[in-house]
Amino acid sequence: MILQNRIQNPTELDCQLIEQQITSGWDDIVQFSDKLYTDKLLNEINNLCQHYDSHFGVRFYGHTFDCKNLERIPDVKYLSLDCMLEVNKLEVVATKLMHLERFGLGVFEIKETEILGAQNLHKIKYLMLTDTRTKAFNLDHLRNYRNLRTLMVCGHTKNIDAIGDLLKLNQLNLNSVSKVPLHFINKLKELKTLKIILGGRSNIEEIEKNEIEDLEIIWVRGFNSFNNISNFTKLKNLKIEDNIQLKELHFDRNLNDLEDFKLLNCKTFTTLTGIEKLKTLSHLRIYKTAIDFENFVKLPRPDSLKILAFYTTKARIDKIIKERLKSMGYTDGLDRD
Repeated sequence: MILQNRIQNPTELDCQLIEQQITSGWDDIVQFSDKLYTDKLLNEINNLCQHYDSHFGVRFYGHTFDCKNLERIPDVKYLSLDCMLEVNKLEVVATKLMHLERFGLGVFEIKETEILGAQNLHKIKYLMLTDTRTKAFNLDHLRNYRNLRTLMVCGHTKNIDAIGDLLKLNQLNLNSVSKVPLHFINKLKELKTLKIILGGRSNIEEIEKNEIEDLEIIWVRGFNSFNNISNFTKLKNLKIEDNIQLKELHFDRNLNDLEDFKLLNCKTFTTLTGIEKLKTLSHLRIYKTAIDFENFVKLPRPDSLKILAFYTTKARIDKIIKERLKSMGYTDGLDRD
């Protein structure tokens, strides 16, 4: 995971610090929450944009933004306009910014529903699209984004099947995307990370055998079954969290690469079976479920398991469980006694 340093509302820039952090592999992002930028400062920022690749970014958020200001940073490679109610002259993004590689867009009252059709955006590698009032925001233009590696979509569903044409996509986050089928994911042969957060659906059974290594299913309304877990044959990390209708999960075959499984705050979840088949599982964390610990601890477990944590959120009981697991040779993976 790339570390980020966010430089908040600066009046001047510490170019030496920025150089040190980017050289060390960090992302440095200069961000403004209000109209505190001057032409002089934007010119200085553009000089840095010329010097650095997309590890140096600029973010404007939280205020009504006039995109005419972007004409001062034509060399920006990483730009985010997000957490905004509205912006003016968004067309400047399409006509003046020819070097973008990473772009975040989150304008609730956006009127330019075809903005993704801008030719200069087609070459970007990272795109974040957050929620808007309109449901007419058109994802069909994504078919032309042949270099896209990371895509985050929040709330947009119009022509969402176009995502299936992003054959180089490595990471996909679907936030608050409800009801629409997920068949398009089966075309993404390079996809390694899938995160499904919020929204509503009962399952993800449309997803066939795949190459996904990291999967998160978090707070999905109505999610109540995960019967196709065995289709995720390359899975390394699995996180299932805040799904209150999910009651059981059965591993019916070995997932040869699964190392880390977190089952968190699924309050009606009672039955977990087949973990003994997970021959590489080293980290299992269970928090706030309806699993009976005494029954669970009797189940067979893989020899690879080193970190095993089980929490009920009742302090006295959790202390007893922790000591019990410790006597069995497990640690909870936390840096405290």
